[in-house]
Amino acid sequence: MLSADGGVVHEGLANFNNDGVVPDVIPVAPKDILGVTYSDDVKADFGNELTPTQVKDQPNVTWDAMPDTLYTLIVSDPDAPSRENPIRREFLHWLVVNIPGHKMDEGDIDFTVTSSRSSSSPGNMTAKIEARPNFNTVVFAEQHKLSLIAGNFFQAKYDDHVPNVHKKLAEEK
Repeated sequence: MLSADGGVVHEGLANFNNDGVVPDVIPVAPKDILGVTYSDDVKADFGNELTPTQVKDQPNVTWDAMPDTLYTLIVSDPDAPSRENPIRREFLHWLVVNIPGHKMDEGDIDFTVTSSRSSSSPGNMTAKIEARPNFNTVVFAEQHKLSLIAGNFFQAKYDDHVPNVHKKLAEEK
């Protein structure tokens, strides 16, 4: 999710409703597209399935940004640990604040990217604070007076990279 104070409507945006991102994570779908591209030109595309191995590195994120506006990027997993049992909803993976215009590298990173899927069932990874589990994008946005302007998401499923993620998370504690 990308938010700021202040789009183009794309047919893929309807998938926010179709796949339950609305209302599970956000109250309404964004009006604009958040481009999310990982290594090897792997892209989030409104609910496509990607593996944790494909999304283990920081993505290139693009949106229709105004140069004099500060933005906040939230990447979270609303289905942690599984879509059937989201007891850790939402799991915060990446939070970048104070992004000037489209200059992601000049924003302040509060959390870094960790891909996951501890379950073999697919679940949404939403491109949305000390405790990573139970983060709430809507509450965070309300507290910081943010409004949703662009978004994207993909389905993530368990693969052989997940044990590495769990090890990394255990080391961070």
